[in-house]
Amino acid sequence: MTELFPPIEPYETGFLAADGHSIYWEKIGNPNGIPAVFLHGGPGGGCTPEQRRLFDPARYNVLLFDQRGCGRSTPFASLDHNTTWHLVADIERLRDILGAEKWLVFGGSWGSTLALAYAQTHPERVSRLILRGIFTLRRAELLWFYQDGASWLFPDKWESYLAPIPPEERHDLIAAYHRRLTGPDRAAQIEAARAWSTWEHETITLLHNEQYAAQGSEANYALAFARIENHYFVHEGFFKEGQLIANAGRLAGIPGTIVQGRYDVCTPARTAWDLHRAWPEAEFIMVPDAGHAWSEPGIRAALLAALAA
Repeated sequence: MTELFPPIEPYETGFLAADGHSIYWEKIGNPNGIPAVFLHGGPGGGCTPEQRRLFDPARYNVLLFDQRGCGRSTPFASLDHNTTWHLVADIERLRDILGAEKWLVFGGSWGSTLALAYAQTHPERVSRLILRGIFTLRRAELLWFYQDGASWLFPDKWESYLAPIPPEERHDLIAAYHRRLTGPDRAAQIEAARAWSTWEHETITLLHNEQYAAQGSEANYALAFARIENHYFVHEGFFKEGQLIANAGRLAGIPGTIVQGRYDVCTPARTAWDLHRAWPEAEFIMVPDAGHAWSEPGIRAALLAALAA
């Protein structure tokens, strides 16, 4: 199967209150089906109706949620009490809301990061892992995409990413963006947010995708996306360097699938390969003609096949 399931509406929605945040969640599919949770990317990206369509609604009972500060969750673009470990705690509370003893954890990009952090913290609660576009926030991964590396492949797009930052601050672009995204000047915040978000959204597919590019430049979306991403990246995910690869042994006994685009510039294949080497029992799928986005045909087909297994 290579096509998404038909559009589906939630059968229940609600909000989880935590640390001053109101976290939107929704349930889709069969209430008696296989329990699963969908972890979106970013951080700060939020969920979309299209992502629901990865799951067979007759087979799965899926909880999707907008992580702290983004999507339909409030307060908007908030960085307070917003760390990886706050999100891991949210996932555990949401598991109780779904009523699942264990559940399949599905995550791509930053969602793969969060899935690994959750599974390594609560391995007894994970029935299976399906991961795409592996990202572990090691320093080299962050520098590749936001300082020097991907810039060699997209020099035209890189110029727009550099534009809000004066030359004297470009030795540390993540920190320079942080000053603007968290500063008091609203116009500077929006300018920086659009540049940061557009850089990512214009480079995540093998071929240019106008829909992603337009999403990245939309001011409201970009502000939450850029502020929250940058906040996490300044703090290197709130991990020790290399933590998620080093702790891969905690995943022993959990069935897993790793799906990676060969030409993923945002989260290059080296990280997926490192995880594969540290967690060899997981199935490893390298899609030969894809970049980063879950919607690219080869990646989408691999994810649908994994969910159908």
